Amino acid sequence: MRGLVYVYLMTYLGAVVSLFYPLVGLFIYIHYAILKPESLWYWSVGAQGPGRYSFIVGVGMLVGWAIRGFGDWRLGRSTAVAGCLVGFLAWGSVGYFFCWEPALAKVFIISLLKIVLPFLLGISLLQTTNHVRWLAWVIVITQGYLALDFNRSYYQGINRIVLEAYGGFDNNCIAAAMVVGTLLAFFLGIAESRWELKTLAFAACGLMAHTIMFSFSRGGLLGLIAGGTAAFLLIPKTFKTTLIYGLAIILALRLAGPEVRQRFMTTFVDPEQRDRSTRSRVEQWKACLQTIRDNPFMGVGVNHWPLQSQRLGLPKMHAHSLWLETGAETGIPGLLLLSGFYGLTIFRLWTLIRQCPHLDLWSQNMARGVVAALIGFAVSVSFISVMWLEIPYYTALLGAALLRVHTPTWMSRHEVSVEPTLEAVAAPPDIPADASFPPFRNHSGYGS
Repeated sequence: MRGLVYVYLMTYLGAVVSLFYPLVGLFIYIHYAILKPESLWYWSVGAQGPGRYSFIVGVGMLVGWAIRGFGDWRLGRSTAVAGCLVGFLAWGSVGYFFCWEPALAKVFIISLLKIVLPFLLGISLLQTTNHVRWLAWVIVITQGYLALDFNRSYYQGINRIVLEAYGGFDNNCIAAAMVVGTLLAFFLGIAESRWELKTLAFAACGLMAHTIMFSFSRGGLLGLIAGGTAAFLLIPKTFKTTLIYGLAIILALRLAGPEVRQRFMTTFVDPEQRDRSTRSRVEQWKACLQTIRDNPFMGVGVNHWPLQSQRLGLPKMHAHSLWLETGAETGIPGLLLLSGFYGLTIFRLWTLIRQCPHLDLWSQNMARGVVAALIGFAVSVSFISVMWLEIPYYTALLGAALLRVHTPTWMSRHEVSVEPTLEAVAAPPDIPADASFPPFRNHSGYGS
């Protein structure tokens, strides 16, 4: 019952406040997108049927955005990132007119639009470091609370993320989301200066890491390893941060029990000893590559891979790789746009960290967190087909907002203080041609 009261208050009060402060609506919208209250509190909120809570908040958010003139579109270094996401939506929409089942493409376009519109609203309104900080905490606290509930169920003997599809996502998709959240929370804990905020962030990090372990997702574990390796390379090598990283590694190894390690090691067995799940993935990947070769420009149409898989004589299923399935459905241009959306975010944040050493410490650590989180996500979804997982899009929004806020810092990175240089001091002043001078005497008293 408390969940239902919470959702009603957040929805209707948030919709009203969003008319005046659309950023508040954005944070509630992202909170709902990650939390999925109908699935979390299925006995109260879910029992009411589809309540369209996100829709109500979204309408208030968009109306408030329109009242404010649709934000400020001087996006700076984040322009190309936003352009790739909009371009991917546009390219998928073009495919609507060439695909076999337009109804399937329509579902894809509408679902992606529900992510793209909030992204555009956010990138036009997130204009200060404080705005970015609030967004980071919304993502980490929401994902951390979700991990807390999964852990509570797990220790009560019910592994929800394995036994049921939470919010329409299976254990592999949830593990990929937790990879993103774990790495963000880790760097947020490093970034914050107050001990209570550090404690909250690291606690969320531990809960999410443990959730990955009992999800039994090999893709999730690989993503966590890849993101953790990136974190080690990015983290400032001080005694304090190295100690924190070492403790995190020890905790992760402790949380990974024998069953987790045994299942993970099956990833590297001989091809003849692979389990049925691994063999089906390999078959799907080969079919995707063949489809890309046959349809390199437009693909077979968004949301069409299960049909294409069936046509090729394989089971009607997804390809278990976001990148290969995207290439097969939208062609090479679509794959480049989606991978460019994440890749540009990673590359430009890495450039910002390297070329702007005077960037404030919080922004530096958060930029590192976004880079590590997106690398972990990219590896995880190499083994998972999941287009509608919201947290990576909003993590990329966090990174794009950092790029936008600190574009002036990046632009001024080569500017030097206005001080006289040696050449300027040594250069003689302009002397008129008809000027006359007294005889020069050197220090010895002799005339020149």
